[in-house]
Amino acid sequence: MANPEVKPSGHARIETSNFLMIVLVLLTVAVGGAVEIVPLFFQRSTTEATPGLKPYTPLQLAGRDIYIREGCYNCHSQMIRPFRSETLRYGHYSTAGEFVYDRPFQWGSKRTGPDLHRVGGKYNDEWHRIHLTNPRDLVPESNMPAYPWLAKTMVDPADMAPKLSTLRKLGVPYDDAEVAGAAEAVKGRSELDAVIAYLQVLGTALK
Repeated sequence: MANPEVKPSGHARIETSNFLMIVLVLLTVAVGGAVEIVPLFFQRSTTEATPGLKPYTPLQLAGRDIYIREGCYNCHSQMIRPFRSETLRYGHYSTAGEFVYDRPFQWGSKRTGPDLHRVGGKYNDEWHRIHLTNPRDLVPESNMPAYPWLAKTMVDPADMAPKLSTLRKLGVPYDDAEVAGAAEAVKGRSELDAVIAYLQVLGTALK
């Protein structure tokens, strides 16, 4: 007696069809991502600024752009996790409300150097100036590259008003006076001054 024809199960049909597998994987990722991400847009703790948080000044904003340009984020995260080992070393864990004016965020888990989210005010300006010019003058075992050219390169004032205008369109509360005075605020300042100004404000909104 001949065996009846065995029909493939639904599971086997999915595994043997590349197109169906791709469609279902994309659908699963889309639904899962939406469930995880969409509610965050309606939570006040993730959309409202931490009390005391202020938008970056033009000099701080220029410094942040240089920080990103030089790839500092490749070695230094700005996200302190809520673990005792992290808070004992770096300070209070990072909160979403501290980053509402940051585009892009400097989060991440890759650390060759220490996390910098609470570095603001930890050292004085001269310490940062020496450290950025040649890190080994202060930390002999450091493998951080030196950035001596920052002291010789001036911030371009013409760049600042357009940057503030763009950020204002994205929701950062700059007023007309701040946009108009952005160029003057960075006039005659070096890129080293700008990076130091940025570092000195990191993590200072949350006491």
